[in-house]
Amino acid sequence: MSTHYSDTLAVSAAAHDHDFLGAAHDANARRTRLVVMLTAAMMVGEIVAGYATGSMALLADGFHMATHAGALSVAALAYAYARRHTHNPAFSFGTGKVGDLAGFASALVLALIALAIGVESLVRLFTPATVAFGEATVIAVIGLAVNIASAALLGHGHDHGHGHDHSHHHDHHDDDDNDTDHRHGHHHHAHGDNNLRSAYVHVLADALTSVLAILALLAARYLGWVWLDPVMGIVGGLVIARWAWTLMQDTAAVLLDRTHGGIASAVRAKMNAAGDVQLTDLHVWRIGPDAHAAIISVRTLGAPLATPVLRDRLNGIESLRHVTIEQH
Repeated sequence: MSTHYSDTLAVSAAAHDHDFLGAAHDANARRTRLVVMLTAAMMVGEIVAGYATGSMALLADGFHMATHAGALSVAALAYAYARRHTHNPAFSFGTGKVGDLAGFASALVLALIALAIGVESLVRLFTPATVAFGEATVIAVIGLAVNIASAALLGHGHDHGHGHDHSHHHDHHDDDDNDTDHRHGHHHHAHGDNNLRSAYVHVLADALTSVLAILALLAARYLGWVWLDPVMGIVGGLVIARWAWTLMQDTAAVLLDRTHGGIASAVRAKMNAAGDVQLTDLHVWRIGPDAHAAIISVRTLGAPLATPVLRDRLNGIESLRHVTIEQH
């Protein structure tokens, strides 16, 4: 993934690829496939056991797991599609944003799940149903164990999937990209696999519902607080809705080519530092988990400058992988 520059004075016609997939793409794809298989196995087991025992609790949880298995499958397919079409010239900037598209779709599914949980919980709050507390608690514990295992698989990639592929950085150094986003508790490098994140959020959502269900079932069984079960459902639905909204916002920003403020500020500062050019137009957008593209237009305040001079000013902004510089 080399960085490419051109200007109105000298335009390079050298061929280059548009492989802007994340450095951990294949590893994250493997993790997601494992979680799909784990979730599907749990789903099938619960549905079969539900039919065999006549347990509606088992059947309900099995079909609930089916929605998550479906969403996780979409994530796995997105990884495969992005890898298969990496070098397809039909995609102008490669397939680095396929994961964001899948993440947005997963966010919509999460929102629907949150709505369904909320509605069902409200119904149960006013018209309580008979619950087999012991059996339901066992189901919830097993489901939680599966979710913890799944979270462990995906969490490694979620926490450390911001790895940097420096093997193709021939045009600039691999320093900080000056993004000041600290949402993850460390210096953020404008990286993030939203496809993996969507799968991770689905697993967390399922784990949350399991934990809340266990607490509510134990309280109902031993304290008689039957009302706590639907209340916990409403709380869980609200939390999941919040996660879905955040994921939807972040993936939509990528799909709509929202300007990355930190990188844009860094480009602006570096281009204007020498005082010999005036930045007239700037576009910076994400084209993959580890990659951004930029179109930079400058007006020289004196004699025209060679493209390498302007190019070298961008040293240190490591996530810029496809850059066009227009000089006029």
